[in-house]
Amino acid sequence: MIINSPKELSKYIDHTMLKPDATELEIEKLSNEALKYKFASVCINPCFVSYAFNILKDSDVKVCSVIDFPLGSGTREIKAAEAIKAVADGADELDMVMNISYLKSRKYDEVEKDISYVADSIPEHIILKVILEICYLTDEEIRKACLIAIKAGADFVKTSTGFGKGGATVEAVKVMKEVVRNRAEVKAAGGIRDFDTAKAMIESGATRIGASSSLKIISAE
Repeated sequence: MIINSPKELSKYIDHTMLKPDATELEIEKLSNEALKYKFASVCINPCFVSYAFNILKDSDVKVCSVIDFPLGSGTREIKAAEAIKAVADGADELDMVMNISYLKSRKYDEVEKDISYVADSIPEHIILKVILEICYLTDEEIRKACLIAIKAGADFVKTSTGFGKGGATVEAVKVMKEVVRNRAEVKAAGGIRDFDTAKAMIESGATRIGASSSLKIISAE
């Protein structure tokens, strides 16, 4: 996919604010920016889902919330409960963190159960993205995680939380796209702060970008 201008990226961007000290006023501003620039979604912490939903409910901008963020080490029952609550509050999309410890321990069945437990707890039309946190994984582990996520019912695999020791890379996006092909989509997030980086991610196979620097990206400042 070729991107020719910064404004073309708007429809691919999850306009993101996940910082721990975000205020309600900042979420309102984020939501209004998403409306103005026609971003794909706002990606926010669970406590703000209903607030953002009330601003965005008559628009095409989706509400995305994070699940077991940013560590992914909670129990599947808690993850599912958080997902159910977010959907009830108005979330259209969920970005859940994979259990990285299980994957590194090669407890692949447990990784799959975690994801499928959440996938089975939400309506079919809700988009589920699984965050792999690639900075902690080898290419082999990234491939394995992608296969598990697809099998468990994920709609997207996502590179990073933005809270780890590294973010998205073009190389990882290419590996993820190679594995998922047309069975799922790829979201690149973490450290994407300018047009050239975002463009490279899309042209490498990502169909969604997670960014808190969205306005800078689409204006190419």
